[in-house]
Amino acid sequence: MDNKTVTKKITDFLNGIGITTREGELPDDTFLPGIRVEHGELVYDPARMKYPGDLLHEAGHIAVMKPSQREDCFADAGADMGEEIAAQAWSYAAAVACEIEPEVVFHDHGYKGGGTHTAGIYRDGHWPGVPLLAWMGLTGMPEVEGELAHPKFPEMKAWLRVWEDPSKDRG
Repeated sequence: MDNKTVTKKITDFLNGIGITTREGELPDDTFLPGIRVEHGELVYDPARMKYPGDLLHEAGHIAVMKPSQREDCFADAGADMGEEIAAQAWSYAAAVACEIEPEVVFHDHGYKGGGTHTAGIYRDGHWPGVPLLAWMGLTGMPEVEGELAHPKFPEMKAWLRVWEDPSKDRG
């Protein structure tokens, strides 16, 4: 699949789940080439974007951050390692939902050269970040029974975090 086709699949998916994407001209110094988070939206510059799968990873950051942070987030999705790991798991689930190969997201030009290895970890059913996604109310935990088990990751019951603090807000 060429980059234009992959980008269209991803942006259609993201717009469909409530993460607005739009084309725009971006400077050369964005964190990921040609992609920037702007107030809860994803702006991408087709002329500068090198890896369309990076859109899913950045969307994962938007999806897992506290809802109150989305509007204020500009350029930097933050340094919270829990959210980074949750964004990786989210982006794997999104790649599956988009019907694109996980290696499009987990490419070897990112992830400190370990993208293919990371994709393999998820393919093999070792899912770092899934407990956080389940805690956020976005998916189920594959190894447990009952309500917390469904749907089984990589299926998602929601794509965007709605609770500020899931340990308190669930009622």
